Amino acid sequence: MFDRVKMFGIEIDRLTMDQAVAQLLDWIGEQEYHCRYVVTPNVDHIVKLQNNEAFRIVYKDAEMVVVDGKPVLWASRLLNKLLPETVPGSDLCPALFEAARARGKLRVFLLGAADGVADRAATAIQERWPWVEICGTYSPPMGFSASSPANEVALEKINAARPDVLVIGLGAPKQEIWVHAMRDQLNVKVALCVGATIDFLAGEKIRAPHWIRKIGLEWLHRALSEPRRLLLRYMHDAWVFPWLVIREWLSK
Repeated sequence: MFDRVKMFGIEIDRLTMDQAVAQLLDWIGEQEYHCRYVVTPNVDHIVKLQNNEAFRIVYKDAEMVVVDGKPVLWASRLLNKLLPETVPGSDLCPALFEAARARGKLRVFLLGAADGVADRAATAIQERWPWVEICGTYSPPMGFSASSPANEVALEKINAARPDVLVIGLGAPKQEIWVHAMRDQLNVKVALCVGATIDFLAGEKIRAPHWIRKIGLEWLHRALSEPRRLLLRYMHDAWVFPWLVIREWLSK
């Protein structure tokens, strides 16, 4: 078990990007197909976790919890929890692909995004990291969940491919709740719950410039890029999260 700190009712691993990637490669190197899943808490997750018991259970059972988002990192320092750095899912995937060069091969399945997007992401990945084999993609229909008819299709495709890594881009908390429910039925070694990462890899969505990410405003860039879908949610999060930090500080 990693060194973990407790914040906002969950435990977060004190891991750098390099340490997280090294641990993922260790798990991938094992012979057994035992699904270990990774979650990446950001401000939106922290807000949702306060009133979503199923989401909290998912976090409790996750094998790796790495902080995604500067505001959560800064909160850890204010609260004297001292997380070392952010390990965003959108950076973790490319870092893992790059580090897998030494293995010579990495089998990856992409689950999520709109029709055709995962296929474009697969092409982009294999052009940039030729040692990464995209062994399958599946874009499930709207309403996809562990209890939907499409779930059997997803399981059949993933398990037939037997990937080292399952990249899940279904949005939170759907992706986390799904992998938690299905983890005992998945023939994968590692599952990464990484939101819009498939869209970013495909070029479907554009990430914030590095300087915006560095000052902790990637959430605002995303909200303004997709205002109809994200603006109200993120503005709500921006209002609630500081109060959660104050509550956490007072509880000390």
